Amino acid sequence: MDAIYRRQRHIYDLTRKYYLLGRDRLIADLAPPPGGSILEVGCGTGRNLVLAGRRYSDAALFGIDISAEMLMTARKMVSQANLVTRMALARADASNFDPQRLFGQPRFDRILLSYTLSMIPPWRETLAHLPAMLAPGGSLHIVDFGQQEHLPRRFKALLFAWLDRFDVSPRADLPRELRQVAEEAGLQFAFQPLYRGYAWSGTLRAD
Repeated sequence: MDAIYRRQRHIYDLTRKYYLLGRDRLIADLAPPPGGSILEVGCGTGRNLVLAGRRYSDAALFGIDISAEMLMTARKMVSQANLVTRMALARADASNFDPQRLFGQPRFDRILLSYTLSMIPPWRETLAHLPAMLAPGGSLHIVDFGQQEHLPRRFKALLFAWLDRFDVSPRADLPRELRQVAEEAGLQFAFQPLYRGYAWSGTLRAD
C-alpha cells in the first residue's frame, strides 16, 4: 500500500472527489451524540475525518490506516485543520486491530468505512471484527462501489477494468455479508443503492 500511495497521496483527494461518490452524504448521516466518538477504518488522507470534525465540533476523532504514507498526509491535513487535539491516528490492519491498545478506547459511537472494503483483501474479516467496537446505541456506516446495476453494461466493464488496475474490487456480496454480520451481532441492518447502483450504502445499528 505504501508503494501505491507514495506519490498518489499528494493528488488523492483532488482526483477521487469525482468518483468516490456518497462520502459527504455518509458524513452527514453520522450524527454522533454530543461529545461522541467517531472512528474511521481506512482513513487515508484524513479527508473524511477532517470534514466530520468540522461538522461535529465536539466529537472525538480516531482513524486507522495500513499505509504509513497516507497517514503522513492525514497528519498534515489534521494539523492544518487545527484538529490535532481532537484526533488520534494510528497505523493498523483493518481486519485485526485492538482500539484499546491503539487509542485507549475500546468502543465508538460511530464507525465509518468509505471506499475501504473494496481495497481490503480480508474484507469479510474486517466486517466481522467491527461490531464489538460499537458503543451502546452506536452505528457502523459504509459506502463503497456498487455493482453499477442500473447503469450501462459498458460503463460497468470500463469502470471495473480501471479499478482493477489499482487493486480495487467492488464487493458483490456486500449486502449479504452485512446482513449476516447484523444477524450474528444482533444489529439493525439497512442497505441502499446510490446513484443507480454506482455506490452502495449500508448501516448497522446497535440498540
